Amino acid sequence: MHHSLLYPLLMSIEDSRWISLAHILRPQGRKGEVLAEVLTDFPESLVARTNLYLVSDAAVIDIDQARPVTVSSVWHPVGKNRGKVVLHFEGSSSISDAESLAGLNLSVLEKDRLPLEAESVYIGDLVGCTLYDQQEVVGEITGVQFPATGDGSWLEDVPSLFEVHSAEGDEILIPFAKDFVVSLDTVAKKVVLRLPIGLVDVNR
Repeated sequence: MHHSLLYPLLMSIEDSRWISLAHILRPQGRKGEVLAEVLTDFPESLVARTNLYLVSDAAVIDIDQARPVTVSSVWHPVGKNRGKVVLHFEGSSSISDAESLAGLNLSVLEKDRLPLEAESVYIGDLVGCTLYDQQEVVGEITGVQFPATGDGSWLEDVPSLFEVHSAEGDEILIPFAKDFVVSLDTVAKKVVLRLPIGLVDVNR
């Protein structure tokens, strides 16, 4: 599956060398699994991937302080946890093992990020950008939502949604569709879209 424009790695930690792929919430099950907020559009690609580490976002962490890990399985829960993922790490086999992982981020060093496809951009580089509808400021991009089915599977060919905090304090969801894009400048922290008339007000 591929969402055009977005390569789904989200949220640099305080040390900009680290990119977080998932945030571990709590144990899930009895065999060491954990429930996690997924920060990648391709969670299945985490299985057996090299160069993954568990780090805390509470402080800057050098690589020699990070814990290398291997993801053995990923699955999508249903019901109240839909949209999250359940991760199982090699060596985690009990509830107490899983409890020790709560609050950590599954991360990769920035230099080890997967290469981007053409016309793609890291989500972490877009969070914090100011979003414009042509010349008009809409607000600051604070996150991204990935459309999913009822069973938690990601939808193909459906635009992701920017979570935007407006100057008025509203939370607005804006589709990040290729046809809307005028320009992306992650260095200047500026994203310009050409949105259909009335879309911003409808989505407040």
